[in-house]
Amino acid sequence: MALYNNLLAQLDPLRPIVPVPLVTFSIGHYNIVVSNHMFMVTVAAVILLLLTIGIRPKGFVQKGIGNLIESVCVFLRDQMARPVLGDSADQYIYFVWTIFFFILCLNLLAMVPFDSIVYLATGKPNHFAGSATANIWVTAGLATTTFFVTHIAGIKKQGLWHYIVNFAPRVPWPVIPIVYLLEIITAFVRPFALAIRLFVNMLAGHMVLAVFIGLIFIFKSYGAAFVSVIAAVAISFLELLVAFVQAYIFAFLSTLFISFSVIQEH
Repeated sequence: MALYNNLLAQLDPLRPIVPVPLVTFSIGHYNIVVSNHMFMVTVAAVILLLLTIGIRPKGFVQKGIGNLIESVCVFLRDQMARPVLGDSADQYIYFVWTIFFFILCLNLLAMVPFDSIVYLATGKPNHFAGSATANIWVTAGLATTTFFVTHIAGIKKQGLWHYIVNFAPRVPWPVIPIVYLLEIITAFVRPFALAIRLFVNMLAGHMVLAVFIGLIFIFKSYGAAFVSVIAAVAISFLELLVAFVQAYIFAFLSTLFISFSVIQEH
């Protein structure tokens, strides 16, 4: 009974999604705190850099993981970017590829229990693992990047004056102030929707998984444990699908928002 009580006391459904400080250092008068989510963002960036270096073309035909990544890149370019961006697709496809693979890598890393692996290897509690995309600040940073890329692309394509003039659709002059106000609000709502969509979906998956695992310690029966494990496995596969879907949706919406700025008909 004491063992069950200890396990139940340690069960924290918010543990994978709550930022935990790992390292703190000072630069001048500012304290910089590196959390587990910042650590996972760094790990994702390093993995993508190593993959990029490792699959550099040595010929005309890629093999192995290089072929897989190349197929995904071609799909994103031909089936998503070009139909939306038209002639401007090749100019912004690198941003689309980067945002897709970065979010996908973060989502997949969130499913790996690094803290448990380190604990089994060292016997020391740690907080290295975490779902960075279940942190609103991380998703907000990604959405803010899309926000700036979107408007910088529009200014670069049309020039500052024409971009401002074409910012709102042509309407009768009495309603121009209202339309411009609505367009300005929409411009800020779009990145907010991007950040919230990714954040909520990744947060919900981890919360549901934690609840099913927690039922084992609450009911303390083999039947509940069997049902909970089956449900947790099913949710894990669903979360794996969501990891890909959310990365694609974020990349697609980013592409769509860029098209609103670079294509005047929009």
